[in-house]
Amino acid sequence: MQNFAKSRRLSTASTRLYAGASMAPYPEDLYREHDVKRGLRNADGSGVVAGLTRIADVHGYRKEDGKFIPDEGKLTIRGYDIAEIIDHAQAEDRFGYEELAYLLLAGALPRADELESIGARIGSLRLLEEEYISEFPLATKSNSIMNVLQRAVLMLYAFDETPDDITAPHEVDVALSLLARLPRIAAIAHITHEAESSGIRVQVPEPNASASMAEAILQVLRGGDDYTHEEAMLLDVMLMLHAEHGGGNNSTFTCRVLSSSATDAYSAYAAAIGSLKGPRHGGANAKVTQMHADIREHVAHWDDDEEVAAYLAKILTGDAFDHSGLIYGMGHAIYTISDPRAQICKRYARSLADKKGLGEEFALIERIERIAPGVMRDVRGMTKPICANIDLYTGFIYSILGVPEILFTPLFAVARMAGWAAHRMEELYGAHRIIRPAYNAVLDDVTYVPLAER
Repeated sequence: MQNFAKSRRLSTASTRLYAGASMAPYPEDLYREHDVKRGLRNADGSGVVAGLTRIADVHGYRKEDGKFIPDEGKLTIRGYDIAEIIDHAQAEDRFGYEELAYLLLAGALPRADELESIGARIGSLRLLEEEYISEFPLATKSNSIMNVLQRAVLMLYAFDETPDDITAPHEVDVALSLLARLPRIAAIAHITHEAESSGIRVQVPEPNASASMAEAILQVLRGGDDYTHEEAMLLDVMLMLHAEHGGGNNSTFTCRVLSSSATDAYSAYAAAIGSLKGPRHGGANAKVTQMHADIREHVAHWDDDEEVAAYLAKILTGDAFDHSGLIYGMGHAIYTISDPRAQICKRYARSLADKKGLGEEFALIERIERIAPGVMRDVRGMTKPICANIDLYTGFIYSILGVPEILFTPLFAVARMAGWAAHRMEELYGAHRIIRPAYNAVLDDVTYVPLAER
């Protein structure tokens, strides 16, 4: 493997290369002077409108007479409240992710026969080709399962007879095949990595065509059917909560940007996975888990508000945890008063936490949610309403389910595949224009200096 650090040390003329103009930050007033919407966001924090969508709406505030008014959070998919979709599936004791995937792709709730059909199609596509499997282990040489997923998706391009076909039937077929294969690929990549580390032989159970998405994931992770129905139903809730979150989030926008160029589906989805991998996006859930462990270690009395608040203040000032000054899992770009996904997570996780003997840890997370906004106002002087986001609870729930930390973000990607597919197709067939924003040039004309005179 290439030793990049060593190659830098061997270079005696690399100062400007590693600390040149590309690394120089721009002063804040320059952005204001040129009216640049940093991060494609307006000065009040709202997103710059870049398109239209019929897929989802993420609501966290409203504007009245030009004023920013915080509001209760709401996530609607094709016009349906996500909480209502989840609650109906849970009340009927059935898995709901496949229903939500159909809603995202087709734009309407499935009839019973349509739901059965999409479940059967996804189930029938889980088995990976022998030729693919023979090459796949070579692509799993990485400590990042997200990196493996990117390469696995790009490798599937080579096993598609018409990979550059962007007609609607082919796009739907690719989406369904990835919904079927990605969970298995992620789980196999993990157990292969674990087996190589420990020297044991990989045992991958045969796919169960009749299993739900949640069951299929747990089947590979547990090496069989060693999981409860309640655990599978909770994982199903998590998959539904992560399936879609509007066109403006970074990974979905990335998918739409690539799709607007009419490139193939595999390239667009691999790029979306690369975006989601970042700690400012999907990778934040692991950071929250690490922060919770740090708080449990350094706070002696978890039920003491003052002691918890004092340690949160140390995290904010950069004197504790990772010294970033961030309380992970708190705050959101759109949600202000509440993140509906976090509220749903909390509701469905509480009973299972008690059954697993983790009630005190769960209560500590609820205490962090309650106390952190006040601490952030006191320490940072923040005036914007701050609520817990879904990441505050995601890692805890995955830990309850025995999902290793390295798979937290890959499961996010597996679930979001349905949303990415819906947005890709909307961009391909609805927008019909390549996304090409502008950047203001802030440079001076200079005269070229011959090499011998520099």
